[in-house]
Amino acid sequence: MSTKHAGQASFHFKPYNVGRWIIWGLFALVLAVAPLLWTSSLAQTLLSQIGIGIIACLAYNVLLGQGGMLSFGHAVYSGLGSYLAIHTLNMVGAGTLNLPVSLVPIVGGFGGLLFAALFGYVSTKKSGTPFAMITLGLGELIWSMSLMLPEFFGGEGGISSNRVIGKPFLGITFGPQIQLYYLIALYCFVCTALLFALTRTPLGRMLNAVRDNPERVEFVGYDTQWVRFMAFLISGFFAGIAGGLAALNFEIVTAEVVGALRSGGYLLFTFLGGATFFFGPIIGGVLMVLAGVLLSELTKAWLLYLGLIFLFMVMYAPGGFSSLIMMNLRVAAYGKLRQLWTGYLALAGTAMTILVGAAAMIEMMYHLQLNEALGPQLTFLGASLNSKGLDSWFGAGFVLVIGLLLFELSRRVFKQQWDLVQEEIEKDIKRRESL
Repeated sequence: MSTKHAGQASFHFKPYNVGRWIIWGLFALVLAVAPLLWTSSLAQTLLSQIGIGIIACLAYNVLLGQGGMLSFGHAVYSGLGSYLAIHTLNMVGAGTLNLPVSLVPIVGGFGGLLFAALFGYVSTKKSGTPFAMITLGLGELIWSMSLMLPEFFGGEGGISSNRVIGKPFLGITFGPQIQLYYLIALYCFVCTALLFALTRTPLGRMLNAVRDNPERVEFVGYDTQWVRFMAFLISGFFAGIAGGLAALNFEIVTAEVVGALRSGGYLLFTFLGGATFFFGPIIGGVLMVLAGVLLSELTKAWLLYLGLIFLFMVMYAPGGFSSLIMMNLRVAAYGKLRQLWTGYLALAGTAMTILVGAAAMIEMMYHLQLNEALGPQLTFLGASLNSKGLDSWFGAGFVLVIGLLLFELSRRVFKQQWDLVQEEIEKDIKRRESL
């Protein structure tokens, strides 16, 4: 770009952000290589669900992280997108609609957009707690309707379909899971890029301003309700795409996709990943699938463990895992991370002690409730525990209490080390600025 000033021409060039290109390149590489490293059917199914979860959590974070809008019913838009996608797939299979299977998720996206426009116009008239309560009510309304309108929702059995329809294109039928995975990976990359681009637009910046100071936004002449409504539309569209991909992946859609449990999952894991950073929901989407598929296979008490982890994160890391990563990257950039590694070891060791004690008590409690017919003995981490024995309960409680005491002691020592490191970093910053 050139400008003229006082008869002279000056040229200004904006350099490429090399780091950003590297990060996006690595993201694309991971999506492309992942199914080649994990080749089992279970692994490819997990990877497909992770791609869907990333889109869903990023879509939800448009409301929560970027707009400060706490929604308790966002599964409505991904779920209704799934229903429209599965009905579209059935129409394509019946020959009444000519549409490639690869574009069916777009139908789900427009379905999410349609219902976001319908419900969002009402809910975005309010903010804060009233907005959250309206979304909760709408979520319960749609879930109850899913049982009252079996013609559209399919009743308790749901709606099923078959994604392998029509003639293969270049040998692609979407029958093998790896073919569907790459379709999901493509959607995941494109949707992630578009949602990141949104954060750099005037609408994205204004959405952040509405989150931080809505009174000032109104003072400068913007309609905060309209900004929230536009964000709601965008979020509903991408949530619908996630729902459409889920319909292709599972080939069945049931009422649980619009239930409160699914909406709570979006909220829980977006928060755990970190709503204040763009890549936080990506971490949350990965954790959501790993917890729902793998953790649920390891223990029947997996929801209780998730609740405890959520409580732990709210108390000690309210910014989620992404905030922990960014804080430590800052420390590492100034060469101070080596001063904290002993503190991290102490925190990790004492936290694991707490987890072992709490998990032993939880597993014994669940064994008494669900597996009492098998006898009082159970195996936990290679050790035999008696769920009715006082010594087992006392031992687990003792480990838990000792872990809590040691963790609190380690946390206080670590906080002193952390504050000292932050002071050194601030002094270093001021010294560099004075040069």
